[in-house]
Amino acid sequence: MSKWMVSMKKSDFAATAKKFCIRDITARLLTNRGITSDEDIEMYLHGDKSLLHDPYELSDIKKGAAIIIDEINKNSTIRVIGDYDVDGICSTYILVSGLRMFGANVDYVLPDRVKDGYGLSVKLVDDAYEAGKSVILTCDNGIAAFDQIAHAKDKGMTVVVTDHHEVPVDGEKEILPAGDAVIDPKRRDDGSSFKEICGAVVAYKFLQVMAMELGRMCEMKVQDFFDEMLIFAGLATVCDVMELRDENRVIVKESLKRIADTKNLGLMALINVNKLDAGAMSAFHYGFVIGPCLNASGRLDLASRAMSLFLEEDYNRAVSIATDLKDLNDSRKDMTVKGVERASDLIDIEISGDGLPKVLVVFIPEVHESIAGIIAGRIREKYNRPTIILTEAASEDGEAENSKSVKMAKGSGRSIEQYDMFAELSKVKELFTKFGGHKMAAGLSLPVDNIEELRKRLNENCSLSEEDFVPVLHLDMALPFSAVDEDLIGEFSLLEPFGNGNTKPVFAWKGVKLLSGRILGKNKNCGKYRVSDESGKVYEMMYFGDMDSFHEFLKESFGDGAVDDLYGGFTDGNMTIKIAYYPNINSYMGKNTIQMVMSDYCL
Repeated sequence: MSKWMVSMKKSDFAATAKKFCIRDITARLLTNRGITSDEDIEMYLHGDKSLLHDPYELSDIKKGAAIIIDEINKNSTIRVIGDYDVDGICSTYILVSGLRMFGANVDYVLPDRVKDGYGLSVKLVDDAYEAGKSVILTCDNGIAAFDQIAHAKDKGMTVVVTDHHEVPVDGEKEILPAGDAVIDPKRRDDGSSFKEICGAVVAYKFLQVMAMELGRMCEMKVQDFFDEMLIFAGLATVCDVMELRDENRVIVKESLKRIADTKNLGLMALINVNKLDAGAMSAFHYGFVIGPCLNASGRLDLASRAMSLFLEEDYNRAVSIATDLKDLNDSRKDMTVKGVERASDLIDIEISGDGLPKVLVVFIPEVHESIAGIIAGRIREKYNRPTIILTEAASEDGEAENSKSVKMAKGSGRSIEQYDMFAELSKVKELFTKFGGHKMAAGLSLPVDNIEELRKRLNENCSLSEEDFVPVLHLDMALPFSAVDEDLIGEFSLLEPFGNGNTKPVFAWKGVKLLSGRILGKNKNCGKYRVSDESGKVYEMMYFGDMDSFHEFLKESFGDGAVDDLYGGFTDGNMTIKIAYYPNINSYMGKNTIQMVMSDYCL
């Protein structure tokens, strides 16, 4: 159970509702999300690609586009170097496809997570040089690759950086790599109206500027290309957990609207092998079905497998690749479960000793380094504490300068809202051979011998209080069941897509009586109930959560018999609780039924 906090933001809900032909409840939900001006409301409710921000706002983007256009005209050999996650794969696909459309002599490399590590390495620079490439164009990486880019410049190569990560600083001074153009919305001198875009969107905007500089934006072929690439920009936005507000939300809406008509055989094959309906996709399917399959290639194999899927022009071969990616992801799921169990066991040992640290730093040498971030996220959710999961690495990210006699660890961190992980890691940066990230997540490498010192200093420096570790559930409003109807639920679709920065509405109501219930699913992780409100009207209610904890709560609150009765089917009707919920419609055999989906509960 969480600490419940109800939003109390004020506005003239009735006036907003009348102006935009929505209900007062929906108008209040907009206010709760900070959407108050007429311009913002119009963009939120009805925004399309025409409302995307001017790509020329990005610093250096015109300069970078001019450089690449000049290199194309000289028939220079260009290598795009991306990253091994969904954003890196999508941004690489967008750039390579666009550059080929513009006549570039271009190929690509996606780093091997284990051999090369994240982003641009000296080895990748040398490989490009030895392969006769004269130009390196990065995407979703490069902003922190000072030494690597300097190495490329020493070899006489042209380097254009497109990235979206935080720019490293030394004290108050921002440090940019020595690229011929450095495009990153996080630059302090960047003029972007909205800076929280992913690498694929930066790549998309870069090609937009190229098209405009070439005078080709009005060509039907070019327009069709950008419509298709919006699908991949939206997929990357969701999978990189960017906030779904401002133009990000528009991009994802446009992506979901177009995906059923994608011309990409590989993407369609991946949708089909996962038995999804392309016409009914949501941000959930991007983040929890399609994205993990693509990520699995970079985690357990090579990200180039996912890239080859997008480039495949034979559907049967695309199905074969997509099936392999799905199988890889299924294997990754099993590995993750075991890794979470191992991490929990180690943390439980700490709890039984000195108590639970404020910042969890867990070293699991045997865990595959590619799933450290997923495990960190699951542990963070379980304990609601900043979490870093480390595993043993053979050497430092493919860079040969470190002696293999020094045992190295690498891993990932996931944070909570009250803790800026990148800022805190920056305070102990001398412990790392490499690190990067942002407030909520980070990646790092360090000698194994430094792990204990890292754990010690992060906790000594930590100013979090016990109150910060209590999960908070933000409620939009108290909403009686009687106020919910099919039209209102249908209107809530205007608020989609839901995700980071645009959460699904959460309502609360009291006096909910549990009349009957049963457990569903082979893992017994779902409950279906009949409930009634204060008027006695009966509704269906679903709960997808920790059933053991819920039934323990009922037993503690109403006696041991309550749980047995629920498993058996009926109670005496005396169990009355408050619930946090979201309403939806269950369609079965042509009949629609309103269901309340419970997300939390209390007395």
